[in-house]
Amino acid sequence: MAKIIEIEHATVRRDGNIILDDVSIAIEKGERIALIGPTGAGKSTLVDVIARRTYPLAKDNYRNSIFGKERWIIQELKPRLGIVSPSYDDFFITTYSVREIVASGLFSSLGFDFHHIVGDEIWEKADKALEKAGLTALSNRAMNTLSTGEKRRVLLARAAITEPEIMLLDEASNGLDFPSRADLRKIISGYATSGRTIIMVTHELAEIIPEVNRVLLMKDGKIMLDGKKEDLLTSEILSEIYGHNVTVAEKDGIYTAFC
Repeated sequence: MAKIIEIEHATVRRDGNIILDDVSIAIEKGERIALIGPTGAGKSTLVDVIARRTYPLAKDNYRNSIFGKERWIIQELKPRLGIVSPSYDDFFITTYSVREIVASGLFSSLGFDFHHIVGDEIWEKADKALEKAGLTALSNRAMNTLSTGEKRRVLLARAAITEPEIMLLDEASNGLDFPSRADLRKIISGYATSGRTIIMVTHELAEIIPEVNRVLLMKDGKIMLDGKKEDLLTSEILSEIYGHNVTVAEKDGIYTAFC
Protein backbone atom coordinates (compact mmCIF):
# COMPACT_ATOMS: atom_id res chain seq x y z
CA MET A 1 0.00 0.00 0.00
CA ALA A 2 1.01 3.62 -0.51
CA LYS A 3 2.82 5.44 2.26
CA ILE A 4 0.63 8.29 3.48
CA ILE A 5 3.14 9.62 6.05
CA GLU A 6 6.94 9.45 5.89
CA ILE A 7 9.08 11.17 8.51
CA GLU A 8 12.85 10.81 8.64
CA HIS A 9 15.23 12.00 11.36
CA ALA A 10 12.86 14.36 13.19
CA THR A 11 14.41 16.03 16.24
CA VAL A 12 12.51 18.56 18.36
CA ARG A 13 14.23 20.62 21.04
CA ARG A 14 12.52 22.92 23.56
CA ASP A 15 14.36 25.08 26.09
CA GLY A 16 17.51 23.10 25.40
CA ASN A 17 15.82 19.73 26.01
CA ILE A 18 15.39 17.05 23.36
CA ILE A 19 11.66 16.21 23.15
CA LEU A 20 11.83 14.09 20.00
CA ASP A 21 15.12 12.38 19.27
CA ASP A 22 15.94 11.53 15.63
CA VAL A 23 12.61 9.79 15.01
CA SER A 24 11.77 8.16 11.69
CA ILE A 25 8.42 6.57 10.82
CA ALA A 26 6.46 5.45 7.76
CA ILE A 27 2.68 4.92 7.85
CA GLU A 28 0.62 3.35 5.10
CA LYS A 29 -2.85 4.47 4.07
CA GLY A 30 -5.54 2.84 6.18
CA GLU A 31 -3.30 1.81 9.06
CA ARG A 32 -4.63 2.15 12.60
CA ILE A 33 -1.86 2.95 15.06
CA ALA A 34 -1.61 3.55 18.80
CA LEU A 35 1.24 5.59 20.31
CA ILE A 36 1.94 4.47 23.88
CA GLY A 37 4.53 5.43 26.44
CA PRO A 38 5.21 7.33 29.66
CA THR A 39 4.46 11.01 30.10
CA GLY A 40 7.12 13.02 28.28
CA ALA A 41 7.89 10.22 25.83
CA GLY A 42 7.30 12.48 22.82
CA LYS A 43 3.98 11.03 21.66
CA SER A 44 2.06 14.29 21.33
CA THR A 45 5.07 16.00 19.79
CA LEU A 46 5.26 13.33 17.10
CA VAL A 47 1.58 13.88 16.30
CA ASP A 48 2.19 17.64 16.12
CA VAL A 49 5.09 17.05 13.70
CA ILE A 50 2.79 14.98 11.47
CA ALA A 51 0.16 17.75 11.56
CA ARG A 52 2.75 20.50 10.89
CA ARG A 53 1.91 22.13 14.23
CA THR A 54 5.50 21.62 15.41
CA TYR A 55 8.58 21.89 13.21
CA PRO A 56 11.72 19.85 13.99
CA LEU A 57 15.27 21.11 13.73
CA ALA A 58 16.23 21.92 10.14
CA LYS A 59 18.80 19.17 9.70
CA ASP A 60 20.03 18.10 6.27
CA ASN A 61 18.62 14.59 6.68
CA TYR A 62 15.20 15.67 8.05
CA ARG A 63 12.25 14.87 5.80
CA ASN A 64 8.50 15.08 6.40
CA SER A 65 6.17 13.92 3.65
CA ILE A 66 2.40 13.61 3.99
CA PHE A 67 0.12 12.59 1.12
CA GLY A 68 3.22 12.39 -1.03
CA LYS A 69 4.23 16.04 -0.57
CA GLU A 70 6.83 17.68 1.66
CA ARG A 71 5.67 21.27 1.26
CA TRP A 72 2.12 22.31 2.05
CA ILE A 73 0.00 25.40 2.35
CA ILE A 74 -1.33 24.65 5.83
CA GLN A 75 -4.89 25.72 5.06
CA GLU A 76 -4.94 23.14 2.24
CA LEU A 77 -3.63 20.40 4.51
CA LYS A 78 -5.93 20.99 7.50
CA PRO A 79 -9.17 19.62 5.97
CA ARG A 80 -7.41 16.33 5.24
CA LEU A 81 -6.53 15.88 8.92
CA GLY A 82 -9.08 15.34 11.69
CA ILE A 83 -7.45 16.37 14.96
CA VAL A 84 -8.51 16.00 18.59
CA SER A 85 -6.01 17.14 21.18
CA PRO A 86 -5.93 18.51 24.75
CA SER A 87 -5.48 22.01 23.29
CA TYR A 88 -9.09 21.82 22.10
CA ASP A 89 -10.44 21.43 25.63
CA ASP A 90 -11.03 25.20 25.62
CA PHE A 91 -14.21 24.35 23.73
CA PHE A 92 -15.59 22.75 26.90
CA ILE A 93 -16.40 26.05 28.61
CA THR A 94 -17.89 27.90 25.64
CA THR A 95 -21.56 28.79 25.35
CA TYR A 96 -21.61 28.10 21.61
CA SER A 97 -23.97 25.33 20.61
CA VAL A 98 -22.86 21.80 19.75
CA ARG A 99 -23.91 22.40 16.15
CA GLU A 100 -21.81 25.55 15.93
CA ILE A 101 -18.73 23.88 17.41
CA VAL A 102 -18.96 21.00 14.96
CA ALA A 103 -19.46 23.40 12.03
CA SER A 104 -16.33 25.31 13.07
CA GLY A 105 -14.28 22.28 12.05
CA LEU A 106 -14.89 23.25 8.43
CA PHE A 107 -12.97 26.47 9.04
CA SER A 108 -10.18 24.86 11.11
CA SER A 109 -10.84 27.53 13.71
CA LEU A 110 -10.66 27.20 17.47
CA GLY A 111 -14.17 28.42 17.97
CA PHE A 112 -17.03 29.52 15.79
CA ASP A 113 -16.05 32.44 13.61
CA PHE A 114 -18.99 34.54 12.49
CA HIS A 115 -16.75 36.24 9.90
CA HIS A 116 -17.30 33.12 7.79
CA ILE A 117 -20.38 32.77 5.63
CA VAL A 118 -22.36 29.89 7.09
CA GLY A 119 -24.93 28.62 4.62
CA ASP A 120 -27.26 25.66 4.44
CA GLU A 121 -24.55 23.38 3.01
CA ILE A 122 -22.36 23.89 6.07
CA TRP A 123 -25.21 23.24 8.48
CA GLU A 124 -26.12 20.08 6.55
CA LYS A 125 -22.55 18.81 6.92
CA ALA A 126 -22.61 19.59 10.63
CA ASP A 127 -25.90 17.74 11.06
CA LYS A 128 -24.50 14.73 9.20
CA ALA A 129 -21.41 14.64 11.44
CA LEU A 130 -23.60 14.95 14.54
CA GLU A 131 -25.80 12.08 13.39
CA LYS A 132 -22.81 9.79 12.84
CA ALA A 133 -21.60 10.58 16.38
CA GLY A 134 -25.06 10.03 17.86
CA LEU A 135 -25.33 13.67 18.93
CA THR A 136 -28.36 14.92 17.00
CA ALA A 137 -30.43 15.32 20.16
CA LEU A 138 -27.76 17.59 21.64
CA SER A 139 -27.40 19.79 18.55
CA ASN A 140 -28.70 23.00 20.15
CA ARG A 141 -27.23 22.51 23.61
CA ALA A 142 -24.48 24.85 24.78
CA MET A 143 -21.13 23.10 25.11
CA ASN A 144 -20.72 24.12 28.75
CA THR A 145 -23.91 22.25 29.69
CA LEU A 146 -22.70 18.84 28.46
CA SER A 147 -21.05 16.01 30.32
CA THR A 148 -17.35 15.37 29.67
CA GLY A 149 -18.21 12.31 27.62
CA GLU A 150 -20.63 14.27 25.45
CA LYS A 151 -18.05 17.02 24.93
CA ARG A 152 -15.47 14.47 23.79
CA ARG A 153 -17.94 13.10 21.26
CA VAL A 154 -18.58 16.63 19.97
CA LEU A 155 -14.85 17.13 19.39
CA LEU A 156 -14.72 13.85 17.47
CA ALA A 157 -17.64 14.95 15.30
CA ARG A 158 -15.88 18.27 14.70
CA ALA A 159 -12.70 16.45 13.67
CA ALA A 160 -14.63 14.22 11.27
CA ILE A 161 -16.75 16.88 9.56
CA THR A 162 -14.31 17.38 6.69
CA GLU A 163 -14.21 13.60 6.12
CA PRO A 164 -10.44 13.64 6.67
CA GLU A 165 -8.18 10.91 5.35
CA ILE A 166 -6.13 10.88 8.58
CA MET A 167 -7.44 11.24 12.12
CA LEU A 168 -4.95 12.27 14.81
CA LEU A 169 -6.48 11.55 18.21
CA ASP A 170 -4.34 12.73 21.11
CA GLU A 171 -5.87 11.46 24.37
CA ALA A 172 -9.36 11.77 22.89
CA SER A 173 -10.86 9.81 25.81
CA ASN A 174 -8.96 11.63 28.55
CA GLY A 175 -10.91 11.90 31.82
CA LEU A 176 -13.80 9.64 30.82
CA ASP A 177 -15.33 6.86 32.90
CA PHE A 178 -15.35 3.40 31.34
CA PRO A 179 -18.91 3.51 29.88
CA SER A 180 -18.17 6.87 28.22
CA ARG A 181 -14.84 5.52 26.98
CA ALA A 182 -16.66 2.55 25.43
CA ASP A 183 -19.09 4.91 23.65
CA LEU A 184 -16.23 6.94 22.23
CA ARG A 185 -14.39 3.81 21.18
CA LYS A 186 -17.40 2.75 19.09
CA ILE A 187 -17.42 6.07 17.26
CA ILE A 188 -13.69 5.88 16.54
CA SER A 189 -14.10 2.29 15.34
CA GLY A 190 -16.70 3.56 12.87
CA TYR A 191 -14.17 6.04 11.49
CA ALA A 192 -11.56 3.27 11.24
CA THR A 193 -13.82 0.89 9.34
CA SER A 194 -14.55 3.64 6.79
CA GLY A 195 -10.93 3.34 5.63
CA ARG A 196 -9.41 6.33 7.40
CA THR A 197 -5.89 6.22 8.76
CA ILE A 198 -6.13 6.47 12.56
CA ILE A 199 -3.28 7.52 14.87
CA MET A 200 -4.16 7.42 18.57
CA VAL A 201 -2.12 8.75 21.49
CA THR A 202 -3.22 7.27 24.79
CA HIS A 203 -2.21 6.51 28.36
CA GLU A 204 -5.09 4.04 28.74
CA LEU A 205 -4.92 0.75 26.88
CA ALA A 206 -8.72 0.49 27.16
CA GLU A 207 -9.02 3.46 24.79
CA ILE A 208 -7.40 1.50 21.96
CA ILE A 209 -9.99 0.40 19.43
CA PRO A 210 -9.93 -3.27 18.36
CA GLU A 211 -9.14 -2.15 14.80
CA VAL A 212 -5.69 -0.87 15.83
CA ASN A 213 -3.19 -3.20 14.19
CA ARG A 214 0.10 -1.49 15.00
CA VAL A 215 1.61 -0.07 18.18
CA LEU A 216 4.53 2.31 18.64
CA LEU A 217 6.06 2.26 22.11
CA MET A 218 7.88 5.50 22.89
CA LYS A 219 10.21 6.55 25.68
CA ASP A 220 12.62 9.49 26.12
CA GLY A 221 11.73 10.95 22.75
CA LYS A 222 12.47 7.75 20.84
CA ILE A 223 10.42 4.97 19.26
CA MET A 224 11.61 1.99 21.27
CA LEU A 225 9.45 -0.69 19.63
CA ASP A 226 7.19 -0.76 16.58
CA GLY A 227 5.07 -3.80 15.83
CA LYS A 228 1.83 -5.72 16.06
CA LYS A 229 -0.49 -4.91 18.94
CA GLU A 230 -0.64 -8.47 20.22
CA ASP A 231 3.15 -8.75 20.22
CA LEU A 232 3.87 -5.50 22.10
CA LEU A 233 1.00 -5.10 24.57
CA THR A 234 2.40 -7.60 27.06
CA SER A 235 3.14 -7.34 30.76
CA GLU A 236 6.85 -7.93 30.20
CA ILE A 237 7.31 -5.30 27.49
CA LEU A 238 5.22 -2.59 29.14
CA SER A 239 6.95 -3.19 32.47
CA GLU A 240 10.25 -2.47 30.72
CA ILE A 241 8.94 0.65 28.96
CA TYR A 242 7.34 2.16 32.06
CA GLY A 243 9.90 1.00 34.61
CA HIS A 244 7.16 -0.51 36.82
CA ASN A 245 5.57 -3.90 37.19
CA VAL A 246 2.67 -3.72 34.71
CA THR A 247 0.03 -6.40 34.28
CA VAL A 248 -1.80 -6.52 30.94
CA ALA A 249 -5.12 -8.24 30.33
CA GLU A 250 -7.13 -8.63 27.13
CA LYS A 251 -10.79 -9.46 26.50
CA ASP A 252 -12.60 -9.35 23.15
CA GLY A 253 -9.85 -7.23 21.62
CA ILE A 254 -9.83 -4.64 24.42
CA TYR A 255 -6.68 -4.36 26.52
CA THR A 256 -6.28 -3.08 30.06
CA ALA A 257 -3.18 -2.48 32.17
CA PHE A 258 -2.60 -1.90 35.86
CA CYS A 259 0.36 -1.70 38.22
